[in-house]
Amino acid sequence: MPRYLGVMSGTSLDGLDIALIEQDGNPRLLATHYIPMPADLRAELLALCAPGPDELARAALAENRWVVLAAEGIASLLASERLSPTEIRAIGSHGQTVRHEPARGFTVQIGNPALLAELTGIPVVGDFRRRDVAAGGQGAPLVPAFHEALFDDGSSRRAVLNVGGFSNLSLLSPGQPVHGFDCGPGNALMDAWMQRHRGASFDRDGAWAASGQCDEDLLQALLGDSFFQHHGPKSTGRELFNLPWLERHLAALPAIDASAVQRTLLELTARSIADSLCQAQPGTEELLVCGGGAHNSALMARLQELLPQTRVASTASKGVPPDWIEAMAFAWLAHCCLEGIAGNRPSVTGAKGLRVLGALYPA
Repeated sequence: MPRYLGVMSGTSLDGLDIALIEQDGNPRLLATHYIPMPADLRAELLALCAPGPDELARAALAENRWVVLAAEGIASLLASERLSPTEIRAIGSHGQTVRHEPARGFTVQIGNPALLAELTGIPVVGDFRRRDVAAGGQGAPLVPAFHEALFDDGSSRRAVLNVGGFSNLSLLSPGQPVHGFDCGPGNALMDAWMQRHRGASFDRDGAWAASGQCDEDLLQALLGDSFFQHHGPKSTGRELFNLPWLERHLAALPAIDASAVQRTLLELTARSIADSLCQAQPGTEELLVCGGGAHNSALMARLQELLPQTRVASTASKGVPPDWIEAMAFAWLAHCCLEGIAGNRPSVTGAKGLRVLGALYPA
């Protein structure tokens, strides 16, 4: 049975997730490896998400460092599993998104697949998003097709929620094509506010947010953004939701305690998800949560409060660890590319039709 590796570096920029899957019918997770992102590389990748000097050279140097890190992680995983590169059919590498502006016709992920193939001796499939954008789609989210393969039981209304830096929903309803879209911020704003005021990379269990009171005026101002008024297809990223965006809203209001801002940002994430789900798929019986947000107990509890008729649970309840689903998805998308299987869903991205995603870089 063919084995694939998936490499995912998300918008939270905390590190690289590497998943090894076996593809025989439904994908099966075999092994995982995580590499923390070096602080200086994380800072440079974040800086590349906004205009700056000498961007082309800086991006090329940053992506090469990213690839070296990924290759080291892949070597470690293969050694621990006693596998040789020849036993892996392909690597699906998402790369690192530094710009995502489908309304302007482009999305940019850096990750030098040619160098990754050279360093690992394994064929690499990369550049997954641009074909969907070329076909008029958003290029994101791409995981709903994989969520459908993993979790659609054909008999119940389910949704799969990924909460990384940003949040996205996949909607699974009997007899209907999978739907999905980005809901808005996931952890990105909470993490940035935490780093600024507490010097930590994230708010563990949402403890700091839970210590504050939601500021309703700030919440309504944030929810007033035009992004939340559109029902999709839609996708978003740091181009819209970032600290300057938050600061513009804060500047228009009386001073708010930092912990109250954190609590309000958690409420923004929870409310934008719950509102999106209720509007797009009323009567959802189960919401399965993956990504880093699945470990935020305050966020999970708030989602359950906002969705009392829906069972909210981690994907771990279905036997799939929540931290590895996106890396698994890009391993699966590599399989789809090599087999000529469409990896996008027009009902999700708005593309003109089904498209095989990705480009192959032979070993």
